[in-house]
Parts: sequence; structure tokens; C-alpha cells
Amino acid sequence: MYTAHFGLRELPFGITPDTSFFFGSPHSQEALNTLLVAARTGEGFIKITGEVGTGKTLLCRKFMATLGSEFVTAYIPNPYLEPRTLMLALADELEVAYDKDADQHQVLKAITHRLLQLAGDDKRVLLCLDEAQAMPVETLEALRLLTNLETEKRKLLQIVLFGQPELNRKLELQSIRQLAQRITFHYHLGPLSRDDLDYYVAHRLRVAGYDGARLFSRGAVARLYAASGGVPRLVNILAHKSMMLSYGQGRQQVARAHVSAAARDTLATSRRRVWPWAALAAGLVAAAAGAAWALSH
Repeated sequence: MYTAHFGLRELPFGITPDTSFFFGSPHSQEALNTLLVAARTGEGFIKITGEVGTGKTLLCRKFMATLGSEFVTAYIPNPYLEPRTLMLALADELEVAYDKDADQHQVLKAITHRLLQLAGDDKRVLLCLDEAQAMPVETLEALRLLTNLETEKRKLLQIVLFGQPELNRKLELQSIRQLAQRITFHYHLGPLSRDDLDYYVAHRLRVAGYDGARLFSRGAVARLYAASGGVPRLVNILAHKSMMLSYGQGRQQVARAHVSAAARDTLATSRRRVWPWAALAAGLVAAAAGAAWALSH
């Protein structure tokens, strides 16, 4: 891979959420601050929305990693679950013991006991649900009932919903209006601005160990923004492919042409495109096959 070529310790533009690469852009920092303030005030529901690829999962992990030892966190990455199954998942996260054939009421009772135990130890319990827009309505209602658990001073459980904008439309349903009314803190995570994207690219390269001159030319950054719209996941994909192209040509800088080629490969919608060098290889194979056929006839 190109790490040694560019003097890197690791790949800088992976799409797996890694909190060591968290970039405090105005949007992401404001979202993180909102989460931290809401968690410390003890409110029942908190909501973070954003389009696909804007960094909600990374924000969630950074948030949980930033919380102090007074918090106990539970994380459910795929809440497309019926109410009882969600309860079981929460029980597992909180290390609650229950019978395998326990019904929903029994599981809830065991969870309540555990929450009271943690509250007695001065611990706050926070449940983070990723991809919350996929949750069935009846499961969302079960979550609301969970936040009814409280002492005289505070809630026993806080819930943070991370989801795509479809979550907002789901919360507008009349059947779960009580839940929507309990969301006291919310934030919409937007894409990177043009300037932020430049800093974002430099930040990830620096974390990955790069200490040289500008690796992405200004033209490359401009093309990267135009092609990605500032969506971090797309930026990562395009930047990674652009670096592969630059490395394949033995260059020490990523140029606008490299990003354009990466964008054509990545963002094609009408038909599947192949990599430039893959197309070249395919052409050479076809030419060789044609020559072999001609010689044999």
C-alpha cells in the first residue's frame, strides 16, 4: 500500500469510525458540546441527526469516550429490533442477569433493579442508539417507557438517538408524540465547509504520521470538495483512491486529475466504471488475446 511511499504510519482515510481521527469542525464540535451538556443535565432524550456519511457513528464513539467515569454507557448499533429484543440488548450491555425465557416485563424489572443499583453508586446511565431511524414505532414507544424510570432527583436512564433525517419524520407520527415532546436537546450534523475540508484532510494526514509539505494540491482539495459535497465518508473514499492513483504513478503529491479520476470511478450512477489502470489492463489483455487469435488463424 502507499503508506511507506508517503511516509505514513497508517492509512489516513479509512471509513471505519476511529476516534483518534476525530476532527473538531464547527459542526462536529458543536454537536459534541451539545451531547456533553445534555448528558450532564440529566435529560431523558437527546437527538442527533445527519445525512448518510456525515460522521454520526464517529461522533457517538467520541462522545462515549469523552464521558467521565461517573457515566455507564450502553451502545446498540442496530436498533431495528422488537421491544423485547431491544430490552434484552440493553440488559446485556448493562450486564443484567435474566432467564433466557424471561418475558418483557421480567426483563424490564431486572433492568430497573440494575439502574437503581447504579444510581445508588452515583452513576449515570446513558444508552446510545445508532441508526435510530430504522427503529420500529412500537420500539420507540418502549424506549419512552424506559425513560419513565426515575428517582426523586433524576432520570435513571438517558437515551441518545443518532439517525438520518428520516428519524425526524418518524417522530412526527401522532402515535409517538409523547416521545418527541421529551427530546430537549437536538442537533443536526451538516457536511464540512470548503475551508473545513482542507483542514480535515490535513488533520487526518497528520494523525496518520505525515509531516511533509502539502500532500493534496489546492486544486485537488477544490475538486475533492466539489465531488464530495463535504460529506466526510465520501471525502475519505475519494482521498484514499486519489492517493492510490498518485502512488501508482510514482508522484509525491495528489493532483486535481487524481481526484477527478477517483470521483469518476466512485460517483458513477448510470453504469459501473472501472479504475483507469484496470481499464488499461483490460485493454492490454484484449489486445493480446486478439493478437493470439490472429496468429492462430
